[in-house]
This record gives sequence, C-alpha cells and structure tokens, in this order.
Amino acid sequence: MTASRPTGVPWLTPYMTVRDARSSTAFFEAAFGFAVRDSVQDDGAVMHVEMTYQDQLIVMFAPEGAFGSTARTPKSADTVAPQSFYLYVDDVDAVYARALAAGAKSLSEPQDQFWGDRFAQIEDLDGYRWALARRIA
Repeated sequence: MTASRPTGVPWLTPYMTVRDARSSTAFFEAAFGFAVRDSVQDDGAVMHVEMTYQDQLIVMFAPEGAFGSTARTPKSADTVAPQSFYLYVDDVDAVYARALAAGAKSLSEPQDQFWGDRFAQIEDLDGYRWALARRIA
C-alpha cells in the first residue's frame, strides 16, 4: 500500500501564488530564515518552490501563470488576502527588522500581547500578511 503523503511532507502545507519566484525565495530566506528544500524549473523559469523552517516544510509556491493557473497574488489582484500566516520565531524584533530590510511593509510593530505572545505583523512583497510571534508567558 502506498503512503498517504510523501515522507517529510506535513498533512497541510500552504501553497501560495507569487509574482516572481526568485524574488520570493530571496525574501523568505532573508526575512524569515526559510531554506529552499526543492525547486522545479522549466526552461530556466522557476515553476514550483518548497521552503522549510525549523526543519519543517512550511510553504510551497509557484509564480503567477505557472502550470496554466489564473491565480493572482493579493498585490496583483489589489485586494487583502483573506488568510494570514502565524509564524513562531525565536526573536520577534530581529525577524521583524530583517523582514522590513528585505522589503516587507510593517502592519504592527512588535509588542507584548495579552494572550502571552510577543507579536508583530508584516506584509510580504506579494501582499500576504505574516504574524511573527514568540511565546513569552
């Protein structure tokens, strides 16, 4: 019997559309410390990327138009994405600063929150919102 999912792939992984796969890869590496696990190219064009964080597959993405998709990024569609990503990190302030240096837009500066997390929010190059958090209480 075949396994239900490939080894090392979680049961649920966000799959996002990006405008430029190379730029998004560079942003995720610089801003969050993600690492490329796999990248599929077709005639030199990046078609699919898998990135890890803390040894876990965290996100997969493909550029607009890949594989005939009509999906667009929130920025290209001039809309606010209905979903966001909540990422636990070791140092919210440092990751927030790195994300801004890599081109992210600040949505909220790092602050201690009543639910027990230090928390900040940014918007990435394609308009996706990311919450950065560390448990403090």
